[in-house]
Amino acid sequence: MNTKQLTLAAMFAALCAIGGLFKIPLGIASTALDSTPALVSVLFLPPMVAGIVAFIGHIVSALSGGFPLGPFHLLIAIEMLVIIYVFAHLHRANFRIGKWLFFIFANGLLAPLPFYFLISPAFFIGAVPGILIATIFNVLIAAIVMPLVKNIGQKGQRIG
Repeated sequence: MNTKQLTLAAMFAALCAIGGLFKIPLGIASTALDSTPALVSVLFLPPMVAGIVAFIGHIVSALSGGFPLGPFHLLIAIEMLVIIYVFAHLHRANFRIGKWLFFIFANGLLAPLPFYFLISPAFFIGAVPGILIATIFNVLIAAIVMPLVKNIGQKGQRIG
C-alpha cells in the first residue's frame, strides 16, 4: 500500500467513525451510517483496503455506541470487511445494480444470520428489520454521493 492509499484509507475510516456517530434508532440492533464512507471508498481504494476501512469503521461505531453486543462486534466487523471486499469487486466489474442488491442482501439479511444461533431466534427476528432499513439508508446515501465524489476525484486528478 502506498502513501496515497494509506492516507485515503485513514480518511475514509475517520469518515466511517463520524458516520457511526449518527445512530439510527431502529429496534434492538446497533445501526448507524458507518457503512456509507466504506461503500464510497471503493472508488479510490483496492477491495481489501476498502474492506479494512469497513472493519475499522464498524469497530469505532460500536465503541461509540457502548459496544452493545460485546465481542460479537468483532464478528460483525469481519463480516463488513468481507461484504465491502465483494462489493468493491462487483463495483470494479461494473455490476451497477448487482453491487447494491448484493450489499443490501449481505449486510441486511445474511450478516445478522449468525446471531440467530449465537444469541437467539428472537434477537435475529427483532434485529433484522432495523439492520435492513439502516442498510438501505447507507446504500441510498452512498448511491447519491458516489457519482459526485467520483467527479470531484477525477477533476482533482486532472489538476494534480
